[in-house]
Amino acid sequence: MIDFVGAGPGAKDLITVRGMELIKKADVIIYAGSLVNPELLSYAKKEAEVYDSSKLTLEEVIDIMIASERAGKDTVRLHTGEQSIYGAVREQMDALDEQGISYRSCPGVSACFGAAASLDIEYTLPGISQTLIITRMEGRTPVPEDEKIELLASHKASMAIYLSSGMLEGLQEKLIKGGYDKDTPAAIVYKATWSEEKQYICSVGTLAETGKINGITKTAVVLIGEAVTHKNFDRSKLYDPGFTTGFRKGTS
Repeated sequence: MIDFVGAGPGAKDLITVRGMELIKKADVIIYAGSLVNPELLSYAKKEAEVYDSSKLTLEEVIDIMIASERAGKDTVRLHTGEQSIYGAVREQMDALDEQGISYRSCPGVSACFGAAASLDIEYTLPGISQTLIITRMEGRTPVPEDEKIELLASHKASMAIYLSSGMLEGLQEKLIKGGYDKDTPAAIVYKATWSEEKQYICSVGTLAETGKINGITKTAVVLIGEAVTHKNFDRSKLYDPGFTTGFRKGTS
């Protein structure tokens, strides 16, 4: 059995309990060494075989999985954050399907949620935004035409932008072109929840400058929207004394 496990945003104790237990019993661990906090490997047993996938191709990863399965070993494929977001897991699962090898997934906490916790923000504030868009800039890897940053920016929703901290100048330009005002709040969170975490609150119009001054070129999530500074939002109806719910009758 192959277990795909989300490692969480970075901090060792932000992996799920299930994920931690799977690491503890794994005979083989293949982890995304360029992004996963190596401290998570301290949960592994001493005799576990550990492979860093940042140095491997897809085919080499699958070969390790096949050999492990044929030897009757438990394998954990440890991905950064929540592997369903930019985890490149589906192609691995398809290859395992071709080999008739069983697998299952254990979810993790994605970086945008680690960043939100670090900044104590809520992405879905009444009257401000009820939508969170998780996306990335187009770089060497293209994005579908209908998902260009400037088109998504036209919604003026809360945005969490991954894999784009090395392209902040272009990102800033596209966000403004799409409809965000230059003074729209923004944040750059470098290595959210890691011990090295750094937070920079700025605006859409100062994204590139903020990144340049602070030397941010990778391993950061960019947050965009009024929710970043959480001002001028409406009170939630959920706890409004005048609002009736299935559990409480309102006063009006």
